[in-house]
Amino acid sequence: MNTGSHYKLYHFLPWTRRKIYKMVVLSIVPTGLFYFLGWKWLAIPWVPVALLGTAAAFISGFKNTQTYNRSWEARQIYGAIINNSRSFGIMVKDFIRTDDHSQEKAVHQQIIYRHFAWLTALRFQLRETKIWEHIKTKSYNVEYLKYYKVPEWESNIQDELEAFLSEEELEYVLSTKNRATQIISVQSSELRKLNEEGKISDYNYTALENQLKDLYDQQGKCERIKNFPYPRQFSSINLYFTNALCILLPLGFIGELSKMIEKSGENIVWLTVPFSILLGWVFLVLEQIGESTENPFEGNANDIPITQISRNIEIDLREMLGEKELPPAIQPVNNIVM
Repeated sequence: MNTGSHYKLYHFLPWTRRKIYKMVVLSIVPTGLFYFLGWKWLAIPWVPVALLGTAAAFISGFKNTQTYNRSWEARQIYGAIINNSRSFGIMVKDFIRTDDHSQEKAVHQQIIYRHFAWLTALRFQLRETKIWEHIKTKSYNVEYLKYYKVPEWESNIQDELEAFLSEEELEYVLSTKNRATQIISVQSSELRKLNEEGKISDYNYTALENQLKDLYDQQGKCERIKNFPYPRQFSSINLYFTNALCILLPLGFIGELSKMIEKSGENIVWLTVPFSILLGWVFLVLEQIGESTENPFEGNANDIPITQISRNIEIDLREMLGEKELPPAIQPVNNIVM
């Protein structure tokens, strides 16, 4: 997530420079052929270009709206995880009681640390790269990684889970496919055991199990966004329409400017180049921005900051436990926080 007021031009232009290069070639070649070789047939009426531009604008607007909705839904889901985590922490602290105060604190810590393990496993799962994601396949995204780091790619899940799980639980969780799911399963088993021992009343046990159910619901919503890409048919048609428009734009400008040459007698056909570059860049960048918003967990600079959110939850719950040595909050690097 970018925390600045806006992207700076010295970041944005290099990120989109290949679109500019593309439009430079697409505009200079037909203009040169028209001007030097007299290929007058390259000049086409503006009407078909305008019609195609309308269709491209419509489908680009639709895609950007839908991809933004995916990103905003992901942020809402993690907002619910924040609230559920705080509620779970309070319930654990106040619902689970034993005669031995030190034992009670140890049980509270074990359960809440297990919740930290769930947050860790979930964010590692969400940062796994899918074949349809663009963060590691598009050169401009790979280049932009120099401005920030994705913590889940820099560390090892086993090392992070060791701080929160017992050796036996860690071995079991690492042997499973969906680790976040199994951590909540272990959590539920431990709550049942405490209920059978009389350390949680039946009513409070039900309330805690409902909290686990809510966490499962939020995890499932995250997995739905992660494992279901923006529909390929809409993504493809947007790409095709935009590229077709960029090819026809210089030809339409040549057609319009050639009419002005006949009226004024001045050769202004080379204005095709800057006009085509500017307008084509706008449409190509709209397509690229929509693409960069499709997958809000992939490790893109525009991602939902799930690492920061997880750390903030950890800080809140550690304070509930009365701990004083808290991990530092994650700060933006180059105005980007993950």
